[in-house]
Amino acid sequence: MDDMPEESVCPICRGSGWKIIERDGFEGAERCECSRQIFAAESWQRANIPFNYLSDSLDNFVLPARQENPIHHEAMVGVLLAVRHYARNFPAVDKPGLLLVGDPGTGKTHLAVAALRILIENGHEGYFWDYKFLLDCIRASFDRSSDGWEPEAYQQALECEVLLLDDLGSHRATDFVEDTVTSILTYRCNHRKALIATTNLLDPDMGAGMALNQRASMSQGPMEFKRTLSDMIGARARSRLFEMCKIVRMPKVPDYRIAHLR
Repeated sequence: MDDMPEESVCPICRGSGWKIIERDGFEGAERCECSRQIFAAESWQRANIPFNYLSDSLDNFVLPARQENPIHHEAMVGVLLAVRHYARNFPAVDKPGLLLVGDPGTGKTHLAVAALRILIENGHEGYFWDYKFLLDCIRASFDRSSDGWEPEAYQQALECEVLLLDDLGSHRATDFVEDTVTSILTYRCNHRKALIATTNLLDPDMGAGMALNQRASMSQGPMEFKRTLSDMIGARARSRLFEMCKIVRMPKVPDYRIAHLR
C-alpha cells in the first residue's frame, strides 16, 4: 500500500478531496478517489501491523510448486481463493469473521494480514493484535504501576471495526484468559464486528479429531493429548468463534517461512 507523495496534488480535485459530478442535468460533489487512497494509507499505518508482515498481500503469497507436489498446490490455491472471496466481498458475507487454522509455518499470518490489507483498501479500518500480547496488556491495565499498562487495549479489542487476532489460544489457559476472550468474542459476535484470527490449535469440528501425540517410545511415558481450542480459550469462546467465523483449514504443507526465503 503505497503512500502518496507529500507534494503531489490530484489533478481531479486539486487537493480538495472532492470532485464535481453531473447527474441528470444537476451538478454535485462526491469524494475523490485520491481521498480514499489517502484514508487507506493512513488506516494501514494505524493498523499496528508488525514490521515483518507489512508487505504481505495475496499477490505475493508463495504457493507450493505444482510440479513438486500438485496436491499441496491445489489445496493451498483453495485456501487462497477462500481468503480472497471473504476479503473482497466483505461485509456482504455470511459470517463477519475468518478463522485460519493450521500448523505453524503454513502461512496463516501472511494470509490474515493480506485479507486485512484488502479490507483497508476498501475503506474499512482494522487493528493487529498478537493474542498473548493483547491479554498481557489487558491484564496489565489493572495495574497502573505496570510498565505494560495500556488501558485502551480491552476497549479497542471490543470496538475496532476489524480485529486481527494472531495466534489465538497461545496464552496459558486461566480463568482470566477464558473470561476475557469470551467477553471480547461475545461482544464482537453480538454486534457483528469482523474478526480475522489465526490458530495452531486443533478442534474436533475442524476434522482434526482428538489427535494424539505419542512420544519417541512408550517407555518414555504415556500418550499425551494435544491441547484443543476449547482447552485454551474455553467452550463458550470457542462456540462464539465458530458462530461468527468462516473456518479455513490450512493443508499440511512444508514450512511456509522457509519456502518464502528461497
